[in-house]
Amino acid sequence: MGLLDQQFKTPGQLIQALLDSRGWTQRVLAVILDADDTGLNKIVAGKRAVDAELALKLSQVFDVPAEKFLELQKDYDLALARILSQPDPELAKRASLFGDLPVSEMLKRRWLKGATDVRDVRSVEAGLCNFFDVASVQDIEVLPHAAKKTDIFASVTPTQLAWLYRVKQIAKQTLVAKYSREALQATISKFRGLLESPTSTRLVPRMLAECGLRYVVVESLPNSNIDGVCLWLNDQSPVIGMSLRYDRIDNFWFVLRHECEHVLKGHGRAFAMLDTDLEGNRAGTGDALPEEERVANQAAEEFCVPQSSLRKFIERKAPFFAERDIIGFAKTISVHPGIVAGQLQHKTDRYDLFRRHLAKVRSSLIPNAMADGWGDVAPVN
Repeated sequence: MGLLDQQFKTPGQLIQALLDSRGWTQRVLAVILDADDTGLNKIVAGKRAVDAELALKLSQVFDVPAEKFLELQKDYDLALARILSQPDPELAKRASLFGDLPVSEMLKRRWLKGATDVRDVRSVEAGLCNFFDVASVQDIEVLPHAAKKTDIFASVTPTQLAWLYRVKQIAKQTLVAKYSREALQATISKFRGLLESPTSTRLVPRMLAECGLRYVVVESLPNSNIDGVCLWLNDQSPVIGMSLRYDRIDNFWFVLRHECEHVLKGHGRAFAMLDTDLEGNRAGTGDALPEEERVANQAAEEFCVPQSSLRKFIERKAPFFAERDIIGFAKTISVHPGIVAGQLQHKTDRYDLFRRHLAKVRSSLIPNAMADGWGDVAPVN
């Protein structure tokens, strides 16, 4: 068996074997390397590590690959660390908390009671338990090994779950009348009279509250892609949450009517109906969409612009849509030109058209809604 085929636990053991094979002492090697005797003694004894520079010198002296010394050093360091260090059972938990949940953003938005610094793990954990209403962070539904997983918020990411819980938290504090499906249907009909003016959106929260529907606006979290949600606190307490991530009159009314349809159909009772990327799915009524989403999309499109009228308008004017035609058509059907423009963009894939008509609504809506975000925090216990 060759010298290099033998089993060595440390690079020092290999160096000593090489010295013995040549009949050298450590002092001889120290002179050859122009090194300190004491330092070399510590290396041979395994009390000091072999670095890359020394490994290259040893390779020249003994004609042994430098990698051999470094591999032995690496294996020895790892084995020693395993012996001396104690496993940290909290590492996996912290990886889930801080790697999956948007803790930094939640702290920034002041959602975690009593926590201000992401490095203060104990206060963050306590804040998360309070936020998600659980006894232990292990019980947070989307985290691995959650003690009690439910389908209240099925198939969501941790970031989306945080947004959903904030909607639910605010909704619980919102006072509304007793829910009536008939009253909601009547309210949706009244919404038609609000479609001509962006500022009319300020009336929406009160109108929904009067028919027993809790309406909440929570600014979207990064990478959540949420447009809206329909959920129920109980069988008689529907909630609509919106993110307003697109501050446009056409998007606002489409998302709102979409979520209202979910409520009317009783969707979201078993688990929250989370709507993401409605912009991408807006024209979608195809087989790829669940039936609940196709129904809600159709109701929203028809509400914003009667689809038969829109088809006829497109047939008459395509492929050239003059601005005066858009304004005239919008006036005929009593809606804001931005709503027509939004529908045309999706029907024609011409997203460059008529952008100046896509009026903003958030500044009119937020002061009159239970809202959280854009620098403000909802007053929730």
